[in-house]
Amino acid sequence: MKKTILVALVGAMAAMFSGCAGCDRVGKSIGSDFGGGLHRTVTVYSNTGEKIKEWNGKFDVSENDNEVYFDLNDKRVIIHGGIVINEED
Repeated sequence: MKKTILVALVGAMAAMFSGCAGCDRVGKSIGSDFGGGLHRTVTVYSNTGEKIKEWNGKFDVSENDNEVYFDLNDKRVIIHGGIVINEED
C-alpha cells in the first residue's frame, strides 16, 4: 500500500514539474488556494472604455453569471456589470 501511494505521489510530482501548461496552471491554483491568493491588479472599465476603479493586492477572484467578487483588506468587493480586467502581477 505504501509503495502504491509513493508511486502515485512521484508520478503526480513528475507531471507537475514536466513543464506542460496545464500542469503549471494546476500548480499555480494550488499555490493560490493555500497561499491566500495571487498578486493581482483588477481594473473595472465602463462600456465606453473609461477606467472606473482599480485594486492591487494579493487575493483570489471569483465569478458567477452576474458578478465578480474578491476579498481585499477584510472587505468584500462585488462588481456587477462593467468590464473587468484581472491581471496577475
